[in-house]
Amino acid sequence: MHNLSATTALGGTEPRTEQRGPITLNEEPGYALASVAARKGGERATVLAIQRIIGAAAPKPNHAAGNTVTAFWTGPEQWMLEAPYDSHETLFAMARAEVKGKASITEQTSGWCRFDLRGVGLGAVLERLCPINMTKFQPGDATRTSIDHLGCFVICRALDHISILGPRSSAASLHHGLLTSMRSAY
Repeated sequence: MHNLSATTALGGTEPRTEQRGPITLNEEPGYALASVAARKGGERATVLAIQRIIGAAAPKPNHAAGNTVTAFWTGPEQWMLEAPYDSHETLFAMARAEVKGKASITEQTSGWCRFDLRGVGLGAVLERLCPINMTKFQPGDATRTSIDHLGCFVICRALDHISILGPRSSAASLHHGLLTSMRSAY
């Protein structure tokens, strides 16, 4: 029998946490992800399904919404769903059942890594990394941008809490870029 053990995107058995000045960087492996793309003719049904899944209106461009299950806009008629893995391991199956064939659902959990930045002064860190105007980035805002040449999603959860999702295969590079920016700012 194989003796397998789960590892985080950075290769550890426990998520990594880093502190620099007022900023904390946490590796957040505990989230399930699924992408939703409306099929032709299924746009309205997909929007309504997203609303039922997240308990809020489907987010518009550059926004995120929801409570336990959240969604953020990724493109025209496309969203990424996100929920705690422990309570929503079957997020993909739940979403697939909810859209009733009106959208394409893709399991995304193992394709992305998530890092959360918390603290006062996050703008000083992020403005060194990507072209987001942090003076206008508010809770509920979400955007796709490039961080250290990687396509990433940045979600403002609160003024002192930002989530960054990047390709899991480049987790170490993204982590290094975030740490370098933290050191530069503080």
